[in-house]
Formats: sequence, C-alpha cells, structure tokens
Amino acid sequence: MKFPRRETVEHIRQEYPVGCRVELLRMDDPQAPPIGTKGTVRGVDDSGSVMVAWDTGGSLNVLFGVDKCRKVGE
Repeated sequence: MKFPRRETVEHIRQEYPVGCRVELLRMDDPQAPPIGTKGTVRGVDDSGSVMVAWDTGGSLNVLFGVDKCRKVGE
C-alpha cells in the first residue's frame, strides 16, 4: 500500500473530524460490518485511514484508497 502525502492526510482529517458520523459504502474485509452501517469517527491515522467505532460494536478502519465511507447527519 502506498502512503498518502502529508497534505492528503491533513485534508482527510479536516473532512472526517473526531466525532463526526459516517456510513460505510465499501470495505474489502471479511470481518467488515454490513454496507450501510453507521459509526463515529475516532480519528485519522498517519496512513490516511479513518478510524471508526461502528454502531455494531466493531472498530475496523476505513482504509485509505481501498475502502469507502461518507459523512452523514449534516
């Protein structure tokens, strides 16, 4: 996996601030919650992955360049 530039990571952090709500659109992981599951952002790591506490109880990250989520509730 290629790591994003620092500017890209900062942009992702601004887009998905801690506490914002997201909905899962795509995740390439057999342990992934169902598409459409909502969760709360816990942060964005240095690889640009969005760390999410899913409403289903899991905490799999939305991986930069692989998985996809969108902000909800605004």
